[in-house]
Amino acid sequence: MTDPNAIQPSALDQLPDRDPEETAEWQASLDAVAKAAGPHRAAYLMRRTLERAEAGGIALPKLLETDYVNTIPTAAEPSVPGDEEMERKITAWNRWNAAAMVTRGSKYGVGGHIATFASAAWLYETGFNHFFKGKEADGSGDQLYIQGHASPGIYARAFLDGRLTEAHLDNFRQEAGGNGLPSYPHPRRLPWLWEFPTVSMGLGPLSAIYQARFNRYLTARGIKDVSDSHVWAFLGDGEMDEPESTAALALASREGLDNLTFVINCNLQRLDGPVRANFKIVQELEAQFRGAGWNVVKTMWGTAWDELFQLDTTGALVRRLRQVPDAQVQTYQTRDAAYIRQDFFGADPALVEMAKLLSDDKIIECFHLSRGGHEARKVYAAYKAAVEFKGAPTVILAQTVKGHTLGAGFASKNANHQMKKLTVDEFKTMRDLLELPISDSAFADGQVPYGHPGADSAEVRYLQERRAALGGPAPARRVHPVAPLPAPAEKAFASFDKGSGSQNVATTMAFVRLIKDLVRDKESGKRWVPIVPDEARTFGMESLFPSLGIYSPKGQTYEPVDRDQLMYYKEAKNGQILNEGITEAGSMADFIAASTAYSTHGEVMIPFYIFYSMFGWQRTADQMWQLGDQLGRGFLVGATAGRTTLTGEGLQHADGHSPVIAATNPAALTYDPAFAYEVAAIVKDGLRRMYGEAAPGEDPDVFYYLTVYNEPMPQPAKPSGLGIDEGIVKGLYRFNTAESAGLSPVANAPRIQLLGSGTAIHWTLQAQKLLAEEWGVAADVWSATSWTELRRDALEADAALLRGEERVPFVRQALQGADGPVLAVSDYMRQVPDQIAQWVEQDYSSLGADGFGLSDTREAARRHFGVDAESIVVAALAQLAKRGEVKATAVKEAREKYGL
Repeated sequence: MTDPNAIQPSALDQLPDRDPEETAEWQASLDAVAKAAGPHRAAYLMRRTLERAEAGGIALPKLLETDYVNTIPTAAEPSVPGDEEMERKITAWNRWNAAAMVTRGSKYGVGGHIATFASAAWLYETGFNHFFKGKEADGSGDQLYIQGHASPGIYARAFLDGRLTEAHLDNFRQEAGGNGLPSYPHPRRLPWLWEFPTVSMGLGPLSAIYQARFNRYLTARGIKDVSDSHVWAFLGDGEMDEPESTAALALASREGLDNLTFVINCNLQRLDGPVRANFKIVQELEAQFRGAGWNVVKTMWGTAWDELFQLDTTGALVRRLRQVPDAQVQTYQTRDAAYIRQDFFGADPALVEMAKLLSDDKIIECFHLSRGGHEARKVYAAYKAAVEFKGAPTVILAQTVKGHTLGAGFASKNANHQMKKLTVDEFKTMRDLLELPISDSAFADGQVPYGHPGADSAEVRYLQERRAALGGPAPARRVHPVAPLPAPAEKAFASFDKGSGSQNVATTMAFVRLIKDLVRDKESGKRWVPIVPDEARTFGMESLFPSLGIYSPKGQTYEPVDRDQLMYYKEAKNGQILNEGITEAGSMADFIAASTAYSTHGEVMIPFYIFYSMFGWQRTADQMWQLGDQLGRGFLVGATAGRTTLTGEGLQHADGHSPVIAATNPAALTYDPAFAYEVAAIVKDGLRRMYGEAAPGEDPDVFYYLTVYNEPMPQPAKPSGLGIDEGIVKGLYRFNTAESAGLSPVANAPRIQLLGSGTAIHWTLQAQKLLAEEWGVAADVWSATSWTELRRDALEADAALLRGEERVPFVRQALQGADGPVLAVSDYMRQVPDQIAQWVEQDYSSLGADGFGLSDTREAARRHFGVDAESIVVAALAQLAKRGEVKATAVKEAREKYGL
């Protein structure tokens, strides 16, 4: 039988012991300490020994958890520069106005959140006064990812600073009439203030990591030295449950992003209750971040706790703090001293003795009020440690009380996230607590007043002086005057006009070839940011590896296995390609950082992110809304698009819906080009609109979504004639007629208009030939490059009519006078082409790939969905038969002939 006290084998037994006697002495010493002083003392000594080893550079596994105390002891805290009392007054005004704004708005039912900022006020104020660099200094300033629910406090500070008025505050969440404030950080709604949209929780931390990484990319490539910029992400502990919140922690550590700091407001509460009711979220996050290689700074307790820790000669207090679950800590916040004495201190005899030395007021001060995140000195020490730490990113775990200073009715209550107002009496209590000079008479008709010490007050002068020293107001978004990028040489685009001759070329390959030419442009080539999630070879991009290089902060420390090949895998410190591995979310975060560099850093970059189309909008549509809100510009490219072009991949991998989802995003211009010259024309127009000279009325703050195909097909020459380029960009043009296609239909033949997009146009062209040769029907073929843009133009025309303006939708103009019915064909679900149905004057019907995907050949899949050439013929005949233009029996004959 195994002796349970015997030392069990471990990984260390795999290593040779050069001095077993010395090893035994160390083990005996540990046993002696445990026996004489207890296991807690032994554990303490082991932790300190491991910390010493780590500090000395000895390679050992890191400790993943430390005690539930501050990382920086009180004795080691630096003094806070400036005037702490003045900062306390400023914070008090901000607390008041944030609560007043939300309370005043509650009578209109617009909502708002009070408790989050109340817990985080000092986390922001300390940064604004001492750390956050503004846009008006040299460089780009810092990038601030503000926690969305804390927005009232940021508005309150901007009001104190003179950047907002009372009218603004009274229009919180009331934007329709103008002069309003958006509920959360929305750059598209308030573009001079907000830089990053963060309230779709989880996207802020992910974006912050890739923003810090992109800053390094810009510096390494010599675009702009932004090494002085620091990225600050303010997060909630509940938000860290989102998978995106922790998805890229290893990347940040691996690349040593010491230009990044996470500040996690650990008020132990999420929206409905405790974050970790039976556990400890701070300890969990510490282990998670330490395990990922981050520097962790815990700011747990305020100075009132110093006396308690000095009395803790046995370690009983520290042990008890580790034992108590978060929900019980929350309960202590709401209970009296007697309860805390019994439940907390009564759990250990040593703590019972300690409690005898503490007054009730002291216990209440510690357990109700004193948290590290509520004291400027504690927060300053943590921030200073973060910005001075080198070699890894830092996370600050700051413990606070949700609803702090709002009164007993708010603090630590489970429902406080949904509580939108305070009573007048609660405001008066808050006023007295914050020592604000607001008289009772200011509460006219029960309305809570805003508070302001005056534009020339000491508080406002101090605030503005601190911001001036740090480079201007913050947060702030600036779009620096940047000259439009010169258009690339026409040759790069015109080379596609002649077609591919006898060679079959996929539009995916055509796009990549276009990019190869554009990145060579002397003026704008270095501005391109190719982004790909570990599928570059699938899309034919491996030829870019040796010429552009793949960005890596370490360069290439190995000899690649394919070094003797022409297209070898080349990493470089100044590499241009961002090859992100298997992470669409990370790639989108890259794209967002690059697409907004024009405002963040005053540097225009042209990102294109190419991906399997079904893993774009299907997987990361929330980030694409974030991109639109942040006013990003660039090209998203959904490759291997369409439900039937990617063979054998099955149900989940068949994209029949990405244009549907993309159509819901107002900032996305969605195109489904059929031919290589269309791809070139769309990219050319996109460069003009986003980076060149936008036409009057055009919004440059858009992004393009192009679907391209991996099916090699003949690429025809660009048709001659007027309006082709306009039609490509606006969404529809006539590619050919039956006559121009050389099909010579009989006189007075029935005629139909066939509209196809993307790869579907090739089946449409086959159907055009079958209709003419086998059924005597003349068909004209149209290329619908964008059903969505056609619809948006038509919606704008409808809106113009309501204003009394006469305007005809482009789709109606284009099809005006076209004989016969219209049949629209797409490799997507029918609702994609059906977007334009109500504006087409002719009889309209559609074919599409509705339903789940399947694994089979392209031909079999198209027959299954009823979108192949023969199915198009039958559908066309059915339309004509309904009009009496062909015999009804022709439909049945065609079905039988083609085996449908």
